[in-house]
Amino acid sequence: MSFEDPDHLEEATADPRGFLARYGDGAILDEAQKCPHLFSYLQSNVDLDGRMGRFILTGSQQFGLLSKIGQSLAGRTGIIQLLPFSLEELETAGILTDDLNVLLFKGLYPPIYDRNIPPPNWYAGYMMTYIERDLRQLINVRDLSSFQRFVRMCAARTGQLLNLSSLANDCGITHNTARSWLSVLEASYLVFTLMPYYRNFNKRLVKTPKLYFFDTGLAAWLLGIQNPEQLSIHPMRGPLFESLVISELIKDKYNQGLATNLYFWRDSTGNEIDVIIDEGGKVMPLEIKSGQTVTQDFFTGLHRWFKLSGVEKGMLIYGGNQPQARRNIEVSPWRNLKQALKKATATA
Repeated sequence: MSFEDPDHLEEATADPRGFLARYGDGAILDEAQKCPHLFSYLQSNVDLDGRMGRFILTGSQQFGLLSKIGQSLAGRTGIIQLLPFSLEELETAGILTDDLNVLLFKGLYPPIYDRNIPPPNWYAGYMMTYIERDLRQLINVRDLSSFQRFVRMCAARTGQLLNLSSLANDCGITHNTARSWLSVLEASYLVFTLMPYYRNFNKRLVKTPKLYFFDTGLAAWLLGIQNPEQLSIHPMRGPLFESLVISELIKDKYNQGLATNLYFWRDSTGNEIDVIIDEGGKVMPLEIKSGQTVTQDFFTGLHRWFKLSGVEKGMLIYGGNQPQARRNIEVSPWRNLKQALKKATATA
């Protein structure tokens, strides 16, 4: 049931014990953050019954949900972050496109697939109802135009080192405001930051995180991209593809209930690896290239990393469709990302 229904919300608020008694074997409670009064009663109900997993709490606004879980249900919950669809889920459903530009443009939010809504229409509504209503309410944004500019400027910085001072100046806000707004976008799983890998191979390292969007469709809409064809020559195609691959790696971890183990590496001279996967001390470097044809330049960063680190295995994910065999580098098309990752990490 959903607490978007005012009758259910009123019942749970007026008589929480009676409400829970009706569902002795448990229930799925959607938009649970709308009924914070219920959480304390859930605590005593769960403790008295002793059975695990009877209640599943979901919500589109995780801030209120997580705060109440932390206060009332600490030690009694398992938390799973649900991000937009993964490529594997679309593949399993038989609806994964072969056209990378179409995928980047559409993104992976469920309503675009299960309701067949044109992406620009859905993202416009999403921006209005969720970002502008819920997020502005949480951070008390008084100037809507500044907040809109901030979100769009974040999209324009996808795949770049995060410079909060520059971002704040471009939006006409203070550094502290930019930090606050960004933290809310991160907490809502709209954006994420990829932290640098700090191991120093006798080089001065960049210690600034990089900014990405979890969904390329939302980022493309914020960038004003109007159709998939524009992505063929758009300067943000590479960063959007990078976002897609890294967010898929994060989804794979979250769907297993695990924390992320992803970093990037960059030194002061510009040598860089897009992703470092840290598997308990073993590291796997991964480069991401949006081009459809593999060229020797794609391997430059990996070869430099091999010399600096002593690591002899790596991965390349590219925008084409054909896997390739290389002596010590797993070269995989974007559609085969998960299979290639399993193979590469198994032999690392």
